[in-house]
Amino acid sequence: MPESPQFASRRGLLFGTAAVGAGALLTACTSNDTKDDSSDSAKDQPVADDKPGKHVTIGFAGPQADHGWLNAINDNAKERAKKYSDVSLEATEGSNDTAAQIGQIETLINKKVDVLVILPADGKALTQVGLKAMKAGIPVVNLDRVFATPQAYRCWVGGDNYGMGLNAGRYIGEKLKDKKNAKVVELAGLDNLELTKQRTKGFDDALKNYPNIKKVARQAAEFTVESGQSKMSQLLQAQKDFDALWNHDDDQGVGALRAIKQAGRDDFLMVGGAGALSALQEIKQDRGVLKATVLYPPTMAASAIDLARALGQSKGVSGMAEQEIPAFITLYSAVVDKDNVGQYMSTGFK
Repeated sequence: MPESPQFASRRGLLFGTAAVGAGALLTACTSNDTKDDSSDSAKDQPVADDKPGKHVTIGFAGPQADHGWLNAINDNAKERAKKYSDVSLEATEGSNDTAAQIGQIETLINKKVDVLVILPADGKALTQVGLKAMKAGIPVVNLDRVFATPQAYRCWVGGDNYGMGLNAGRYIGEKLKDKKNAKVVELAGLDNLELTKQRTKGFDDALKNYPNIKKVARQAAEFTVESGQSKMSQLLQAQKDFDALWNHDDDQGVGALRAIKQAGRDDFLMVGGAGALSALQEIKQDRGVLKATVLYPPTMAASAIDLARALGQSKGVSGMAEQEIPAFITLYSAVVDKDNVGQYMSTGFK
């Protein structure tokens, strides 16, 4: 699963769950003046749009798609690139081996692509190759897992792990705010990842606003179906009575739901994380414990392609007055439940 910088949620711009949308045109303000001589006027500034412009070759390098979310990242990037007649995409096979991914990126640098979009398997370990690209005059869009220094990228775009936990906690808090001595449990991801720590911190911070709610157990899984089933079984055996569960990841949530069904439990509500299609379908049916999921949208890869194209064409982002794209863009972790699931069904990933 992805990893975002701790500072990004505070320094980034909130763009919501959809792609940045470079296809949307900037709308100029109306005026009674028939002439505007100001060179700084927003309507005179270059913005990204659907109109064909300078051809841009984008190099895309991500880790191996061994997880539903990562596979969706690849698909979003490739499909977005196809939208533009002025974009060519050079995509690597992807690898979780640091040395292999560095080699793939160096190949793209040697090919002299115009812009690089990189989702590193390990942000810290791949920082040097990001610096190498920037020094070679190839701007880098750092996707989600952040490099160790901002010097290694021109723009960072990704999700908000702290925000995921915060919004999951708020949703559960509002559902249980009138229940005396409410109890919640947490099925986390890999504990050695910063993203897991951030999701837990956000969740805990949100629960501080609800003094009637106590977190009585936390179990770490591994973002897999098998680990979700195994760790959820342990939680259910240890906790015979609780009111809500927050599961960090919808893939491991498939296993968690199996364990819940096997145990015959339906006495609590469950909130998932990421926005897998299976979770959205379960929420839409509204026949089980899963009532909501907090998004970590893979559409960020489509946004990264939009940003890379804008960089290659020396344009800004449509809908913004600045001539340059932002340095940080943090996507919002929206909560999807039965009331709005239809709006997000098309973003669900397998």
